[in-house]
Amino acid sequence: MVSSYQQGGRAASYRDEESEPLRNAPYAPVEFRENSNSGGSWKKWGLGAAAVALLGYAAFQHSNSNIPTAENVDLLGMKHHDSKHHGSKHGKKHVMTKAEMNAQLFDESRRYILHDYDSRSPVSNFLPGVAGVFGKPVWSFYVNRGQGIASFGLTSKDYPLLEFNSANKAYQQTPYVGFRTFLQGSRGGHHKKEDGSSFLFEPFSPANAKIAGLDDASEDDKPTRTMYVGTNEMEIVEQDDVHGVETSVTYFVLPEENFASLVRKTTFTNTGDDDLTLSALDGLAKLEPTGGKLQWGLHNIGRTLEGWMGVYHADDTLTLPFYRMSTEPSDTASVKIEKAGHYCIAFVEGKSSALLPIVYDTEKVFGFSTTLQEPNGLAASSIEDIVKNPQYGDAKTSSAFAALQKVKLAPGESITVTSFYGEADDIKKLPKIAKKISKSGYSEDRLDRARELMNELTSSVETHTANHLFNGAIKQQYLDNSLRGGMPVILGDMDEKSRSSNADEDPRLKVYHVFSRIHGDLERDYNDFNIDPTYFSQGPGNYRDVAQNRRNDVVFSPRIGSFVVKQFLSFIQADGYEPLTVEAVAYLIPDPNQAARVAGQIGKTKKDSDIIIAIVGGGIFRPGQLLTLFEQLEVKLTVSSQIALDNIMAISEETPMALYGSGYWADHWEYYLDLIEAYTSIYPDGEENLMYDTELPYFFSTATVKPRSEKYVLDYTFDGKSKHILQLDATIFDKDKVKEQDAFRNQTTGLIANDANWQRTGKGGKGRAFKSPAISKLFLLGVIKYATRDAYGMGVEYEGGRPGWNDAMNGLAGMVGSGMPETFELSELLKYVLSVVTKFQRPLVIPAELGEMVDTINEALDELLSSGYEDAEELSSDVPDELFKYWDIVAAARETYRNNVNFYFSGKTTTISAEDAIEMLTNWYDQVQLGVGRATKIGSKGIDDDGTSGVPPSYFSYNITKWVKNGNKNDKGLPLANPLAMSVGVFPLFLEGPTRYMKLIKDDEDKMEGMYNKVLNSGLRDDQLKMYFLSADLTGQSYDMGRMMAFAAGWLENQSIWMHMSYKYYLQLLRGKLYDKFYTEMKGGGMLPFMDPDVYGRSLMECSSFIASSAFSDPSVVGRGFLARLSGSTAEFLSIWKLMFMGPNPYIVNDDGDVEMQLIPALPIWLFEDLEAGAEGTRDDEGNLIVSFKIFASIMVTYHNTLGTDLYDVAPKRYVVNMEDGSTVDVEGSSIPTETAVQIRKLLGVESIDVYY
Repeated sequence: MVSSYQQGGRAASYRDEESEPLRNAPYAPVEFRENSNSGGSWKKWGLGAAAVALLGYAAFQHSNSNIPTAENVDLLGMKHHDSKHHGSKHGKKHVMTKAEMNAQLFDESRRYILHDYDSRSPVSNFLPGVAGVFGKPVWSFYVNRGQGIASFGLTSKDYPLLEFNSANKAYQQTPYVGFRTFLQGSRGGHHKKEDGSSFLFEPFSPANAKIAGLDDASEDDKPTRTMYVGTNEMEIVEQDDVHGVETSVTYFVLPEENFASLVRKTTFTNTGDDDLTLSALDGLAKLEPTGGKLQWGLHNIGRTLEGWMGVYHADDTLTLPFYRMSTEPSDTASVKIEKAGHYCIAFVEGKSSALLPIVYDTEKVFGFSTTLQEPNGLAASSIEDIVKNPQYGDAKTSSAFAALQKVKLAPGESITVTSFYGEADDIKKLPKIAKKISKSGYSEDRLDRARELMNELTSSVETHTANHLFNGAIKQQYLDNSLRGGMPVILGDMDEKSRSSNADEDPRLKVYHVFSRIHGDLERDYNDFNIDPTYFSQGPGNYRDVAQNRRNDVVFSPRIGSFVVKQFLSFIQADGYEPLTVEAVAYLIPDPNQAARVAGQIGKTKKDSDIIIAIVGGGIFRPGQLLTLFEQLEVKLTVSSQIALDNIMAISEETPMALYGSGYWADHWEYYLDLIEAYTSIYPDGEENLMYDTELPYFFSTATVKPRSEKYVLDYTFDGKSKHILQLDATIFDKDKVKEQDAFRNQTTGLIANDANWQRTGKGGKGRAFKSPAISKLFLLGVIKYATRDAYGMGVEYEGGRPGWNDAMNGLAGMVGSGMPETFELSELLKYVLSVVTKFQRPLVIPAELGEMVDTINEALDELLSSGYEDAEELSSDVPDELFKYWDIVAAARETYRNNVNFYFSGKTTTISAEDAIEMLTNWYDQVQLGVGRATKIGSKGIDDDGTSGVPPSYFSYNITKWVKNGNKNDKGLPLANPLAMSVGVFPLFLEGPTRYMKLIKDDEDKMEGMYNKVLNSGLRDDQLKMYFLSADLTGQSYDMGRMMAFAAGWLENQSIWMHMSYKYYLQLLRGKLYDKFYTEMKGGGMLPFMDPDVYGRSLMECSSFIASSAFSDPSVVGRGFLARLSGSTAEFLSIWKLMFMGPNPYIVNDDGDVEMQLIPALPIWLFEDLEAGAEGTRDDEGNLIVSFKIFASIMVTYHNTLGTDLYDVAPKRYVVNMEDGSTVDVEGSSIPTETAVQIRKLLGVESIDVYY
């Protein structure tokens, strides 16, 4: 299981109370939903005083959305018959008070509750798409409309079972094209129709949804609907007292199977007081077939596509339908016959293994009601008649309804229909799948396993404080962080030596990230997510996302060593940029003899061994692909799949994989120091080896950054009255580089070898991949970014065509813009390289071409300094001639360097002594600080902002005031020009500026507090929400700056609350030791889980990308979260958690050069006990308050607060390290000595640690 990978091969024995049901605890609710003999009534919740105080502020939102309703719908049997509740034990159901609803944030299984979910403001969410490392996942999205699931499928939105739609359309269409249920029933004592049924109705129909804000007696007879949001499941429940039926539906992704399925469990309970005879259709109104990539076609030529569609059958019953196209739809000479298909297999839980017939002919259910609102076909017939009569599935989109026929339920009795929806690569596999899934208890076992799987995956951050909401939020943030960045597992564990080593120490160990994906969903419809339906499933991710979300991997999994740092530093290109997309690491076995040896050991027969040799010798591979091929080729193994995989990985070499996208983002490099800081906080003794003795290649991208002479374009201004210079098409897809990569194309397979992705020392595939030590690559990066500062020496130019972190400033590159966030990060980068060179006093070995550029930069700086230039007290917007000349020379040196290394390095190197490196790095650092000072003087300008706030600006634009045409034109025929003079333009404030700037002053508490107060009193503060705007008021700004101006104020990036940047800001407060300020912001509602759920509108466990701020025009939307979960906020939250519980440097190097461990947390007393909120703390045997957490995803650490105060920067007095063999190591003092510290880091035999303060 994955947890064993994370915990170094041993399972943690500490009981995780946070993963257990909320029973018999002071904060636990009484089980609130009655069992099957409840008679339709609802119990009130019983909450302890602690929970009432903790959660009492919460209120659930009821928007004023206009949900269509029907007072009298004869078709669906919803005439209320003078408000008599036929078949119900109670004439009047209990209506929960607002206070009762307020208390119900979570149920006993810790699932978030949305009462009357379909009458609330719309929200979208998703199941994690995690089936375990030995499972094949399905992606699925749901909304709080209809029966929830809005879309699901395999791999990507191109391969749906239920068509993918953007959120706005999903909210509208899900109740009709998604899952539906139609019930025909009769009761004893009722007037019977001749056909034997007394009612037909649809649970969860939008026609019967409650209307938010309507206080009317007619609302009392409408069903009560509730949604339960779990980490790996979603359930909806409808309590219908009119018909005396409770309907519940639970969805989950099938875990740990060799086929992928979405599982749906629908339970019908007779809550009436007499017998109920029931028939039901339960399933999908529309199920798409297989047929290649369908998303574009479904949206654009949907009717034409139906000509390929058909429903086939695995036997002569209706129980195993197979939905596929005859061929993949195309109009080419190459025709691909479609063999795979989608299936729906259903059965009654707990009964015989007999399968239910599937109704697939949509017209039999809906007749000619093409809106699918009403089941006209069923109304004119019966379920039994539909099943008996012919159905047709050709040339149309079909349905998939399980047909339950005339079952009798006594009062309180239930029946469950379980359905599996998935894909099989051959129709012949359906009977085998059906036999397995229909076994008694199988689906319930798989649901339990799906829940256990999430507990295992999130146990890495198990935390126990007095605030249980906080404890739960940590787990959710860890899960969502892992879904975006991936979760590292260790492969290649072969013996005791490997199990006691990290990936740096034992080359057999390989680090592989599972479960990752680009954060595409119903709201982020612009991103094309990909979740491979394979074992060890993963998908590609955006560079900046993955770099940030893997920041703390080494903190949770120390056995990965420096893997993440080396992976990302390898992606640094010769030009100082990085690719757009990070893909999973690939593997190659370089030694065929080793491959033959391992194949002989794990293959059962010679034939099996030969197949294994052919697979692993055929090129690069990934774990999931490998095991899938083993299955498809029916390879028999002598060992388990896990052991076989470990044997193969132990002899493999790994290679990072990435892809160029479009343009170069200016911020991708800014996350390297975070990765290095995380690594050195665990392995400070590994820094020198990582920096100097680890050689890394340079990624070779198929793009080229143009020189200024080819991208400074002369064009008319928007009013056509004058001309100006724009920076356009700054980066091109370079066809010559594509030809360079073609030299690595395999003439047999047509595939390009991975070697083409690394810059070499010779043309046409000749020469070796050029490598440099990690510190040299960081130095190269520092040189190029230093040489890319703008003409005023302030911001780093967006000369690659893309902006930095705030990519909604997309127009800034065209405005010859620059960013101070990049300058602040450059300051930190130069300082770090300087500190490493100073500490280790070793020379830098760099490419010779870079050495020439460095010489030119230093000469230009000497000339600038000798000119006598000094900044005036008041800086003009016009760039001084001396600074412009310096900028021009340095920029030209940068362009010359890039031209020299555009295709390959010469292979020659230049050595810079430590002394010389220190001198030049110091000079550059000083120049950067001068630029920071200039930026503060020039400042910002906006509504109520005269530039004197003292808050650092974020962005500048440059107007080229003088130019000369250079005689060339761009692809559109516009003239190109060379600049002769410039003036700087300013913008309003953005939160990114002070957030990044705080890194420069984090060790100066006075400056930190001063900056905090300036931001608090600036236009960046949203006083209503007590949060921080991403930007100040942008009214009056030019639309040229980018799409920020296209959005309404308060929405998306325009003056909204962007949670990721807000969390970055809060993290800096904690790093700067502004503890009281940080916790005031946290508990004041700036961070989850301390927001008002009535306002936030979704689970307090889940981050959103942005919150509509008070600047938004509609007050009912203000404070609501949008674009849920897979946000960079989770990376910041985990960094905050680390600082709170472990401190900045859990491992240090003492004066003797030996590594030691020390835990210096930053915990407020209210996390130990908060009596004002009713949260009583936990105490040890001596009566000291305690909190506990898991370190390294494995070892439980308990803090004993003998002081009874905040633990801010308090060093421990004593440690007790408890070993697995029952022995203990007692340590007096603030740090754990080397031997035990290393043993803890290696996860060798340590059970738990008690720390006393």
